[in-house]
Amino acid sequence: MQRIGIIGGTFDPIHYGHLAIAEEARWALDLTQVYFVPAAQQPLKAHNPVATSQQRLEMVRRACANHAAFVPSELELRRKPPSFTIDTLLEMHQTFGEQTELWFILGWDSLNEITKWTAAAQIVALAHLVAVMRHGFEVDLALLEAQIPGLSARTKVLAGPSLDISSKNLRERLANNRPVRYQIPDLVLDYIVNQQIYLKKPQ
Repeated sequence: MQRIGIIGGTFDPIHYGHLAIAEEARWALDLTQVYFVPAAQQPLKAHNPVATSQQRLEMVRRACANHAAFVPSELELRRKPPSFTIDTLLEMHQTFGEQTELWFILGWDSLNEITKWTAAAQIVALAHLVAVMRHGFEVDLALLEAQIPGLSARTKVLAGPSLDISSKNLRERLANNRPVRYQIPDLVLDYIVNQQIYLKKPQ
């Protein structure tokens, strides 16, 4: 039985923190591939992405270009927003079939909010969760288990690499002409500069 990893997010922009988490999960769980799925618009986020859908997909493609097991996916961008994880898992479950285990990779902070997700219990039934611990966040697994029975048995907790990088901070740094190299893959940074994404527009 093969194992497929899925990591979702706005990826506005994608950075080494995302890639490091995905690689840790791939190695720890012997995942055949990890699919990077940019969201059209995340339901629990009030703001819309700064970059367009196609720009974010292209950045993901560039970030995945040098890793044979990393696969960019436009699955959620093809659907009308907002993007619900349950729809993505149902589609991937149908694509890969019963002989494939799905492992959904998420941050420790996102696990805390899983009870707010649409069809959270069905998500846990369809995919194992890979929760990557994040400094400064606490999770009460017992409480989550009480709200979503079976969650604990379906969740693998990884220590993961501690790379304190955020897309919001990167957007701010780019807007203020501050360096972001070594936080974003060079191919992605080249594209951002070429497309003038996030950069402060002249008055």
